[in-house]
Amino acid sequence: MTTVVVVKKAGQVAIAADTLVTFGDTRLSSRFEANSKLFKIDTLAGPSYVGIAGTVAHFPVLRKAMQALPKDQLLLGSKDEVFDTFIKLHPLLKDTFFMQTKEDDNDPYESSQFSVVVANATGIYGLYSYREVFEFNEFWGIGSGRGFALGAMYATWDKGKTAREIASLGVKAGCEFDKNSGGPVEVFTQKLKRS
Repeated sequence: MTTVVVVKKAGQVAIAADTLVTFGDTRLSSRFEANSKLFKIDTLAGPSYVGIAGTVAHFPVLRKAMQALPKDQLLLGSKDEVFDTFIKLHPLLKDTFFMQTKEDDNDPYESSQFSVVVANATGIYGLYSYREVFEFNEFWGIGSGRGFALGAMYATWDKGKTAREIASLGVKAGCEFDKNSGGPVEVFTQKLKRS
């Protein structure tokens, strides 16, 4: 799958991801295709960076769906705004992009089928398949390499000087130990707004 992380430290937010795509037992490295798992989306409040874990089909679908929303409906500056935006995206994902919403017979809600992290000047957020939204104080990770990334970021938190440094180390740990993650590591940073 992937390793994607978000970090908030020293007045900066960072989002980082590996660049390997896998199809079963086949690996498609960045040597053969630029495999970015992160994309920038411009909102009225400024740019946000979005990272996704899940099937490769999610990457262009979510990017196109978010670009299709009117700018005044594309708000990602708080937990509530992220939730509201993805509620607006859900029907678009189903009706325009044919997303299957069922994961299990006992699903409490229709699933969006992916895990997403968002980094912008207001903070770092995570969104899961039933549109559960979290705002993280320090760092988080998604994807199959997240356990390795979380351990590395936890171990280096006190020593790391910047969000970028810690995010890079987290994804590098995922690339080192997770069979479905591989480099190079892609990182984007932004200055955090004072609250």
